[in-house]
Amino acid sequence: MADDRTRSLLLGALDAQRRHILDAVEGLTDAQLRTPALPSGWSPIGLVRHLTLGGERYWFRTVMAGEPLDYWPADRPDIDESRPADWRVEPCESTEAVLQQYRDAIARADELIARLPLDAPPARPEPDWPEGRFADLQAVLLHVILETATHAGHLDAARELIDGQRHLVL
Repeated sequence: MADDRTRSLLLGALDAQRRHILDAVEGLTDAQLRTPALPSGWSPIGLVRHLTLGGERYWFRTVMAGEPLDYWPADRPDIDESRPADWRVEPCESTEAVLQQYRDAIARADELIARLPLDAPPARPEPDWPEGRFADLQAVLLHVILETATHAGHLDAARELIDGQRHLVL
């Protein structure tokens, strides 16, 4: 029973943060989604791309399920040395497609999470992780929750700078 409660709490927290991300970008125009809102230069849609590739796909599909990392974009210093590859959205990509990729990555991650026990070890651990840092699905879920929540806060600040909208979190 404790595992069921823990799983339910973790998945509820993760779902809430995912919804927060999608709510934070809802109603922004394509130009607003692509315009850097903070001095560091990231855009709201770039942050969604990062959560898709560096969050949902990497941690659940690659780390936990052992799928290949063949989706990771190559760095392009000729375009922008300051943007990591997983934050980049090409001008030819529609913002709706990027948002749909995030939703699809969430759905696929949820399928994988549903069939793994909380104590399942990563199928593809990274050799440079500190020992025991991401020992099982429970630790990975907590990490992705924290990362998504941190970025949800970033989007809240960006959104307020873009159009003054404030997101109330209770």
